Amino acid sequence: MASRKKLPIGIEDFGDFAADHFYYVDKTSLIRDLIQNGGKVNLITRPRRFGKSLNMSMLKYFFEIGCDKELFEGLQIAEEKELCKLYMGQFPVISITLKGVEGLNFASAADAMRNVIGTEADRFAFLRNSNQLSENEKEKYRGLTDMSKGCYTMNDTLLLTSLQTLSMLLYRHFGRKVILLIDEYDVPLDKAFQYGYYEEMTALVRSLLGNGLKTNEYLQFAVLTGCLRISKESIFTGLNNLNVMSVADEYFEEYFGFTDEEVKELLSCYNLEFAYKTMKQWYDGYCFGNRYIYCPWDVMKYCQALLKNRNAMPGNYWTNTSGNAMVRRFIDKANQQTRNEIEQLIAGQSITKVINMELTYNELDTTIDNLWSVLYMTGYLTKQGSMENNTLRLAIPNREIRELFILQIREWFRDTTHSDALRIKKFCTAFPENNAELIEEMLNYYLWKSISIRDTAVQKDKKENFYHGLLLGLLQYEESWLVKSNAESGEGYSDILIETQERIGVVIEVKYPEDGNLETGCLAALEQIEQKGYAARLEEDGMKQIVKYGIAFYKKNCQVMAAE
Repeated sequence: MASRKKLPIGIEDFGDFAADHFYYVDKTSLIRDLIQNGGKVNLITRPRRFGKSLNMSMLKYFFEIGCDKELFEGLQIAEEKELCKLYMGQFPVISITLKGVEGLNFASAADAMRNVIGTEADRFAFLRNSNQLSENEKEKYRGLTDMSKGCYTMNDTLLLTSLQTLSMLLYRHFGRKVILLIDEYDVPLDKAFQYGYYEEMTALVRSLLGNGLKTNEYLQFAVLTGCLRISKESIFTGLNNLNVMSVADEYFEEYFGFTDEEVKELLSCYNLEFAYKTMKQWYDGYCFGNRYIYCPWDVMKYCQALLKNRNAMPGNYWTNTSGNAMVRRFIDKANQQTRNEIEQLIAGQSITKVINMELTYNELDTTIDNLWSVLYMTGYLTKQGSMENNTLRLAIPNREIRELFILQIREWFRDTTHSDALRIKKFCTAFPENNAELIEEMLNYYLWKSISIRDTAVQKDKKENFYHGLLLGLLQYEESWLVKSNAESGEGYSDILIETQERIGVVIEVKYPEDGNLETGCLAALEQIEQKGYAARLEEDGMKQIVKYGIAFYKKNCQVMAAE
């Protein structure tokens, strides 16, 4: 056990794998394929947490002059002897990540951009005294790296040409063209869209990339990564040599994320083979090109949990690393047809949609059709089969994303129902008033407007939990009530217990009859309340009156029955 390598949780610097003995899933053949099949400017789009930053770090370590060649010993790329001789350690490399370029306004975001480029330029401090540079060129370098009060002060004109200028300076010093690596190129645009300065940031990024990629005679080649393929007309105007490799393309399929074989090998290394089936159900299913891929962040996090506790349950690791506002925006915009399509997806089915692979951020949620495209490109949906005439069959990739959709649906349902104060107040009041007929009428109204679970493969208790969650969200509107979920009472755990200020207690048991017989479901729920003594907790808490409800759900229908 002591000889095992550490799991690389959150490691994005390729050099750390050798220095700190982390487990490494070998993706170095990406270098070979990039050299053989790549273009002058390569844009690779993948969802977040699929190893983009680590691969960009690997490229930097491989190509940069003065690289530590021992880092690559024993890895796949080391077998390419001639390629390594020609390319390894042979180029100056500019490597930046734009994931930190943000701010509440454009000025602060532009300063963040200056900081990113200035910090990278500072790596090449030898340029200050280079015998290969003229005094004018040294002055340009100082313009890139001069600071005041801890901030880089390059002027606006120099900022727009900074990547091109730094490329020129490095070319002058080394006599070799430059490799340019830009990670998370689309983050500044995403943040600008959120904070309201999108047009200004678009102009900045367009000029920065145009000068760095289009008119840069000192460029050997460039690699950009991000989540979305931003419209060419938006920021890549005139860049005719852009080689795009998106989630739909059959390039570099296996290099971002883990293949099935790689996951099996990892599990074997840590004696976790027993978890393979669960790992596959929860974290596999992303189709890049024609390969099915696991999310590497999820795999590593679940392995970490299993090494601590072999009975650990899988978690929503990927969906918890960042906001999932896009799914919520999608659900908010859904009409009845779209809600029906979401139900199909949750049921494990696929739907067919026209996909637009090039969008600008201000187009993302102008129509529900664009949001389908964004959900596909960012990993919340995946493809089944090949694209024909820009049309794809889409499906939810795995259990983790399915659970995310269900959670977002519950939150949307709670928020939208709570926004109609008069209606939700009327609904809640019906419970202590023993008005089963009104509860049933209003609950059916809410169900029709909501999104239900109708997956025949889902266990009965999971379906009951879904409707339990929706009902709980409705009842929590009454802030003066004490609402308990799965509370211990009598000889078991009741679904929902309510204690009102008027000392009225409510017991609710939820059922999902697989045959659709709602009356039978209600009777079974009421019988369970009596047999298990679920009212005991309410009696102990001093409730003077107790009302008992059996509620049965089946798809978008329900029946409510009160105990006599």
